[in-house]
Amino acid sequence: MTDETHLRRTFELAREAAADGNTPFGSLLVRDDEVIAESRNTTRTEGDITAHPELKLARWAARELADGEQGAVTMYTSTEPCPMCAGAMVIAGLDHVVYSVDGATAAEFAPGDGSMPSSDLLERESDVKVSGPILEAEGKDVHREHWDDESQRE
Repeated sequence: MTDETHLRRTFELAREAAADGNTPFGSLLVRDDEVIAESRNTTRTEGDITAHPELKLARWAARELADGEQGAVTMYTSTEPCPMCAGAMVIAGLDHVVYSVDGATAAEFAPGDGSMPSSDLLERESDVKVSGPILEAEGKDVHREHWDDESQRE
């Protein structure tokens, strides 16, 4: 498997989230090139503003993996994590995050969304490695599909 293969799975998860009525974000955790957990955004359907897939997976890793195993895990995510999720990744002890669309670009699609780039926070305040944007055009398509469709329904 490659970074691109894993990121494409996050796009599928993001599209599933959107099809369920949520915003289009998907993530997965990989250890030794094997997917060990995946999640999609459920903020709207759960009525929980913290139900981001990255936060749910960081919590899962901290709870389910043995001490020290988190440091061998990479999170792949369709969009650069927000600062809340980045903080959870640091606390959970994850090793690496790979994303497709950076936060500033995603904010161009999502009305009212825009926050500090978490890659700055992660690289400056922790040992978490950051890679991205990767497959940015494909990641943008996921956002474009969702936000264009949502604006037409309003």
